[in-house]
Amino acid sequence: MPIGIVGELYIGGEGLARGYLNQPELTAQKFISHPFEPGKKLYKTGDLARYLPDGQIEFLGRIDHQVKLRGFRIELGEIESVLESYESVQQAVVILREDTPSNKRLVAYLVTPNQAINISDVRRFLEQKLPAYMIPAAFVCLEALPLTPNGKVDRKLLPVPEAEQTLEREFVPPQTPIEQILATIWQDVLGIEQVSRYDKFLEIGGDSILTIQVVGRARQAGIKITPRQIFQYPTVAELATVADTSASMLAQQGLVTGVVPLSPIQHWFFEQNLSEPHHFNQSVLLSVPSHLKPELLSSAIGKLLEHHDALRLRFSFEEGEWQQVNDGIADEVPFQVIDLSHTPETQLPQSLEKIATAQQASLNLSDGPLMRVVLLQLGNNHDHRLLIIIHHLAVDGVSWRILLEDLFIVYQQLEQQENIQLPPKTLAFKDWATLLQEYGMLPAVRAQLDYWLKQPWSQVNSLPVDDPTEKQNNSVGSVADVSITLTQEETRALLQQVPSAYNTQINDVLLTALVQTSAQWTGNSTVLIDLEGHGREDVFADVDVSRTVGWFTSIFPVILQLENQNHLGAALKSIKEQLRAIPQRGLVYGILRYLSQDSEIRSQLAALPLAEISFNYLGQFDQGTSKSVGWKFATESTGNERSLEGQRRHLLDINAWVVEGQLQVRWSYSSHIHQRSTVESLAQKYLQALLNLIEHCLSPTVGGYTPSDFPVANLNQDELDEILAEID
Repeated sequence: MPIGIVGELYIGGEGLARGYLNQPELTAQKFISHPFEPGKKLYKTGDLARYLPDGQIEFLGRIDHQVKLRGFRIELGEIESVLESYESVQQAVVILREDTPSNKRLVAYLVTPNQAINISDVRRFLEQKLPAYMIPAAFVCLEALPLTPNGKVDRKLLPVPEAEQTLEREFVPPQTPIEQILATIWQDVLGIEQVSRYDKFLEIGGDSILTIQVVGRARQAGIKITPRQIFQYPTVAELATVADTSASMLAQQGLVTGVVPLSPIQHWFFEQNLSEPHHFNQSVLLSVPSHLKPELLSSAIGKLLEHHDALRLRFSFEEGEWQQVNDGIADEVPFQVIDLSHTPETQLPQSLEKIATAQQASLNLSDGPLMRVVLLQLGNNHDHRLLIIIHHLAVDGVSWRILLEDLFIVYQQLEQQENIQLPPKTLAFKDWATLLQEYGMLPAVRAQLDYWLKQPWSQVNSLPVDDPTEKQNNSVGSVADVSITLTQEETRALLQQVPSAYNTQINDVLLTALVQTSAQWTGNSTVLIDLEGHGREDVFADVDVSRTVGWFTSIFPVILQLENQNHLGAALKSIKEQLRAIPQRGLVYGILRYLSQDSEIRSQLAALPLAEISFNYLGQFDQGTSKSVGWKFATESTGNERSLEGQRRHLLDINAWVVEGQLQVRWSYSSHIHQRSTVESLAQKYLQALLNLIEHCLSPTVGGYTPSDFPVANLNQDELDEILAEID
């Protein structure tokens, strides 16, 4: 079934669209599309479509001319389509003109029967159909459009407008109650002042982790959406049309206890066979106001332990296997107060670190607790410190956002003598783990095994090391860190402007820079990375884990390759496509590796080469109400989160996150194996590669589509580029 571009299109009296399909190697063939449906977007000139033998066509996607203006990615074909639906306009072409560096605007060229047309009426018509930033600043009426010898519009010959009316308004406020609620949620989660109804979530700073927060807050407001829908319907206006406001069955709200199956990531943890598995934590140190009341904090922490069942997990090793259960409520809350008000200020950092290190080693997997909270009082003239330590088996990056927000909410309610009320629970971690086990038995999941086994494993080489004799001495105690940071302006560009160039997500850009850096270092354009994802994938109907605390993380091996790393656009598109090809964002790898009932499958995956690099983008930590009232991240050390006796899985652990509006990337390595100068050089090359990609994507002349933008078309990049060239 040949693929081509929709040519001229008109509507027949019987409610069918008629026209022809331009095909690169065939003559234009006429078609009749499916009958129109009320409100359905029609095929139009420039669409990508497939010609079917029965005389119909299958819509595959839009490939109109795109431009960037004032940070917005604009489909010129959409504007043209709306203009051509205006009764007095016979034909329309819209271009982005930049006649002077300071005069960049959209200009519409209209062919009308007699050139007599009221531009004000046209403008008002567009305002009802399009967002403000897509409305042209100037309109030029022509008797006919200039054409090239092959019959296409010659945009270079379109005249400069003699006069225009520049629009001042770009922001389009949300219109319906659902749009207003969603826009408010986006503003809160993204930390921005306003959201237009046509803003795209991923293009104004959103990412896959933040979609989970949006889903959770929408559910609290009585609006049911899924993370997948945020990707499919990226604007507030679109998302509001698919939002479900009907009442849905809630997850069990009582105390969840009993046996809990191990999740894939928990299997991964115990597979490490650590000498001190109780000392493998995540922690935060907060700077909090000195007037916080310890008794209220203790009560708030007790409420968290009751509400979030994973905080009460207990583990035991029985008959050669690790098992976990959800325990009941303990009598004692794991909270204490330590007075450091008399400690000299110059000694405070050392004292804080010493206390934190001791607390980090004090958790107990079998008897509990898995959580410790310490209020460190520094005197009335200083903000206090609140240290929260949780074993990694019970928490992940998304969970921390939930817990910190809930802790603040409950404390405020107690302080104001209100009834404690948290949002309803979402699916229990226990039930999620059970669902994963059942999911792993499906034939469709087993069928994904070939993807993992048929990766180009033979092309992967070991990383260079500075001291090969110490390669087996990769202990936690030998870890050192090198960090690089983007400015707030660079970070804002990365989050809000870069994605529109190639329809990318932040991981696409961060990993492209990493593969480029690795290729320079190793001389090999193929790199094997253990990639971490949030693991809360939208794979089960009517399952919501947006407010569930637990360790959901998925870890899976990814082989990334670059053929032409010097061409930034090609490199970024290539990495984007390789990441999009990973089935279900890597979730199934862990299910097959650890939960499959077939021992041969588990053995095949266990035999694959091990990655020496891990990468994890943890998301943005600038959101939440607690920051605005004085709860913020402190700069002092939280102590050793892991036992110094433990062995590391990777040679390089690379973690990235956004705090205080700045992207931070930390490179962790063993000082036994690599010299600091080696890793500093790598980090600086990575920083430069990242800045180069940002600069490239901000250029108004770059951008493009990749095959994953047209998933049903089944095209490769060359085929897509050839088709796109037909309409240039």
